[in-house]
Amino acid sequence: MTSNTSASIPDGVQSEFKVVSIFDTDLYKFTMQQAIFEYYPNAKVVYRFTHRDKHRQFSRACIDKFREALNGFADVQLTQDERVWLQDKCKYFKPAYLDYLQSYRFKPDQISVTFLPSSDDPDMGSVKIEAKGLWLETVLWEVPLMACLCEMYFRYTDQDWDYTGQEEQATHKATSLLDARCTFSEFGTRRRRSFVTQDLVMRGIIKAREAHEWKEGFFGTSNVYLAMRYNLNVIGTIAHEWFMGVAALGDYKDAAGTALDLWSNLYGDSLSVTLTDTFSTEVFYREFDNKRANQWKVLRQDSGDPKVFAPRAKRMYEERGIDYKQKAIIFSDGLDFKKAKELNEQCQLLGFKCSFGIGTWLTNDFKKKNSGYEEQSKALNIVIKLGSIDGKECVKISDEITKNTGVPEVVAKVKEMYQISVS
Repeated sequence: MTSNTSASIPDGVQSEFKVVSIFDTDLYKFTMQQAIFEYYPNAKVVYRFTHRDKHRQFSRACIDKFREALNGFADVQLTQDERVWLQDKCKYFKPAYLDYLQSYRFKPDQISVTFLPSSDDPDMGSVKIEAKGLWLETVLWEVPLMACLCEMYFRYTDQDWDYTGQEEQATHKATSLLDARCTFSEFGTRRRRSFVTQDLVMRGIIKAREAHEWKEGFFGTSNVYLAMRYNLNVIGTIAHEWFMGVAALGDYKDAAGTALDLWSNLYGDSLSVTLTDTFSTEVFYREFDNKRANQWKVLRQDSGDPKVFAPRAKRMYEERGIDYKQKAIIFSDGLDFKKAKELNEQCQLLGFKCSFGIGTWLTNDFKKKNSGYEEQSKALNIVIKLGSIDGKECVKISDEITKNTGVPEVVAKVKEMYQISVS
């Protein structure tokens, strides 16, 4: 998604929003879609939007423009050049799936958007967003919906910012990470301020890498379009959504194990990075037996206290008689330089390989113009999660109680089933 805006134009409002490519999303949406294509092609789902900052409102104009922007997705399709690139870079995609992807078209009528005006000001309020349809089709909506909404918000609700210094800031941040020997990837598509921002950030990171002696420290990006554009590694494997959907369809019995095994059967060792926190890391470890722990190469930490994660993972592997130094951890929860540096130092002391998936700190770190670029311009804190599948409610517990997602009664039921504290 792009605005045809040069970085010299401060707010981007003057130009028309445009969807640039079906590739302007995270790789994991395509790996997820292939898994759904293989196992659950007829499952029907509902995705639901959550705005975690309840006191922050959208303008009516923002939501009207967001609705208009969705219609542009109907014309997006996989080009032949994109297919050839994907086949070459990601050999785990099967021809039958790529045929499907090339025939795929977004269906804007699958998305419902309802503006809920505030009692104080009818032109400000909250928004309800749902995506309904086949899981196979709606799976690709999540990332572009979030990125589009963020861009519309910072065009039409909050315009007190501009692009000043974004590329230089990204170069400085990337250089700091490389100096600290923190291996990192860019994960910022979903909550970026705009496409222009992410492109500027990518240029800044590449500039830092080219000038640095430790070029391998920048591992790549989750954004498929930018990976193709700048000839970078494209990063991504499995999502909470996979565990949530598989769990609900199986009434939450052996959920993690089933989800992992289905994925492994499809991808083998190609994509063996797994999240642990969908129903909490401790529940995950109960089903992460010796066979699975040997097979999966990397654990991803995405909620809770990151400082307890590596020591706990070390103990888990040791209990199974597995050399944890042959495994690795990806940290991806709300990272900045300070957090990444501290976690990198901890893992080095433990002998654990680690890397960092960094999003919002790279692609939505701005200062307010009217403060003389002193006061932070806050990013949106939004998510779109799988709400139900074939009429069964989906939940995500996570390792952080404030990140619980789903109908409260079902969350409580799942916590009871897994013997997790309901407090």
